[in-house]
Amino acid sequence: MIRMSKLTDYGIVLLTNMAMGPAGKVYAGQDLAEASRIPLPTVGKILKQLARAGLVISHRGRNGGYALARSSDEISVAEVINAIEGPIGITECGTEVAGSCSLEAVCAARSRWGPISRAIAQALAGVRLSAMRPGRAFPAGPADTGATT
Repeated sequence: MIRMSKLTDYGIVLLTNMAMGPAGKVYAGQDLAEASRIPLPTVGKILKQLARAGLVISHRGRNGGYALARSSDEISVAEVINAIEGPIGITECGTEVAGSCSLEAVCAARSRWGPISRAIAQALAGVRLSAMRPGRAFPAGPADTGATT
């Protein structure tokens, strides 16, 4: 099973909540925690990672918080995954990071994982944060059969 981490899932949930509001709105971590029912310490940790990646902007002060750095139409799900988990790859050797697997030198399947990981990354790059909002049409991909999960 291919699965992203709970933190990444939460990151997408937090950004989707932010995308549902007006452009430029600043959200307090406490408000995001309450709206998403994600514990406040976890919200803080995720927002810091997203800020380091340039996906949200931190505003200091009494009315501080976080705002989307760009429009939700300009932020891809792939960017969120990269910000929290690192390069997208279904295996360690499927990323562009050399030396991440001790079997690289002898692995017969290694040359096949890179193209598969790139295809997945490309598909995720085509999914915008705005498409994750409830009630929005989800973009059909080349392998979309119309089946629901």
